[in-house]
Amino acid sequence: MKRTRAQESRAAIERLYITMRHLFMRGTYKPMGVSGESLVSSLLVLSPEIYGLVIDEEKIELDGLLYVMERLPKGIEECRFVRLISREGYEHSDFLTLVPSRRKRNCYRVDDDQMYVEMTRGKSDIYDILTHLTFLYIESEKIRKNSTDHKGRINLNWEMLEKIVEKERRGEEYDSEAACSYLSHITGRTFDETHRAIEKFSNSSNSNSLFAIIYHLGKLSIEEFMHEKDREISFSATLRERVGHHVYGELWADRIKSVLDDQELLERPIHIISANLHSVVNTIYGHQALGLKSYEEIEKIAMEISVNDKKNKGKDIQSFANRNGFIDLPDLSGTNIGAQIIDTAQMSKDTIIPGVNLPKEDKNKPVIVIMDYAFGEQAYECFDELLKPYEKDGKSIPLDVVSASIMGKAGILEGNKGDIMIPNSHVFEGTADNYPFKNELKKVDFEGFGLGVYEGPMITVLGTSLQNKDVLTYFLESSWKAAGLEMEGAHYQKAIQSASKIRNSIRKNVKVLYAYYASDNPLETGSTLASGALGMEGVRPTYLITYKILEKIFS
Repeated sequence: MKRTRAQESRAAIERLYITMRHLFMRGTYKPMGVSGESLVSSLLVLSPEIYGLVIDEEKIELDGLLYVMERLPKGIEECRFVRLISREGYEHSDFLTLVPSRRKRNCYRVDDDQMYVEMTRGKSDIYDILTHLTFLYIESEKIRKNSTDHKGRINLNWEMLEKIVEKERRGEEYDSEAACSYLSHITGRTFDETHRAIEKFSNSSNSNSLFAIIYHLGKLSIEEFMHEKDREISFSATLRERVGHHVYGELWADRIKSVLDDQELLERPIHIISANLHSVVNTIYGHQALGLKSYEEIEKIAMEISVNDKKNKGKDIQSFANRNGFIDLPDLSGTNIGAQIIDTAQMSKDTIIPGVNLPKEDKNKPVIVIMDYAFGEQAYECFDELLKPYEKDGKSIPLDVVSASIMGKAGILEGNKGDIMIPNSHVFEGTADNYPFKNELKKVDFEGFGLGVYEGPMITVLGTSLQNKDVLTYFLESSWKAAGLEMEGAHYQKAIQSASKIRNSIRKNVKVLYAYYASDNPLETGSTLASGALGMEGVRPTYLITYKILEKIFS
């Protein structure tokens, strides 16, 4: 019986993760050797949308390359050796610290050949970076082949590119049109495509120029092919020891509960919201500080703050918040998840948002704990630790968690960027795990605001960078009838259900609210994550979801 493309793709995802787990436990591997061959072949079979032309034998995928380079440390293309480490004291060293713009993590350039990348977000983050690196090595092999003849001799375009990169390094002028022409031959792309890509890379704050990236990727491939200077990826012993043991999640959660204890807030009703670190504060304190009387007025102020309008009220809102119960908790644990606490008893106004009153007695006034977006399995690690009772002086103090609200970004399967998805269950891809739940948020809550709203199961995927059209079309058109895909939902719900229904750490009838806004549509060419960030399109759904969460939990 012939397998469908969706079945082949799902098998490829499974092989990728089995191989990655094996290589991680082993401790080191050569990406273009026998060890890395399984990763390369599985990624090529899968052909994820985000990596575009990865299966083309000659053309380099330029949009996917930019997407990856903005999530990896600047200069990683120059390094033969990449080592994934835990937090091991390098933050106290004199090594150059690099923090990728689109994936906050500390990275250290140890020398010309070695890059150390700190991994504190758990397994999902490790799998994600290994997938990105595999993509880079596949593209580097194409660059080598496009730069040499059938006998392995360097061609003229490569020699000219080498001179361009050297001039660029010394800050000397060069003929940009000619340089683009050389690069277009090596990338297998048209002159126009290459020119547009050069501009995109030059506008990126995180990556080197496209000339330098293509040159160094090709150079390492050529050196490995001709001179057996193998590239290598390794994992530190400490990283392998710590992964899966909630080391960073425990540190993160204990700090939040310690501050709640210091402020005498542990016994008050607590509402946890996983969202970004601006929309909740701007929505609540925008209303309180500026007297905004409707959601539309709050959205207008949010737009002005987002575009950094000269007369925006962002500083006024923050100043008012600091005087009215707002506590900021920047991350110190290594999770890269900031947190905030809002003590509504310290507020000078009676309404938390327009028309929604606070309780009269201080002891009944809610405490809001806001956490930034988690990454994949990290969501379980952090939420599981946060929902545990606070241990102090031999006593176990449970938290009175009234509600848990999750706002996230997700890929939508029907609809457009900026639309909203309301899940009724989370299905964990590649496993038998599924989590139906009663969502306090409904589709009708978001209708009439000019955005598309879709309801149904959400697929919690092992990695957004591994999804292809065949698998996603199956989830959309089969009896699953999925609304979208994301990476954290099943992990959050696993923590909530275990804490409320099995471990009895929190109340059994805890309210659960989930809503996602579409960061991309992976089934539409030109609308994948590699096509760029949401920008202003993301402001309306972000603030609308925030407003509706606050309305539901406090009405």
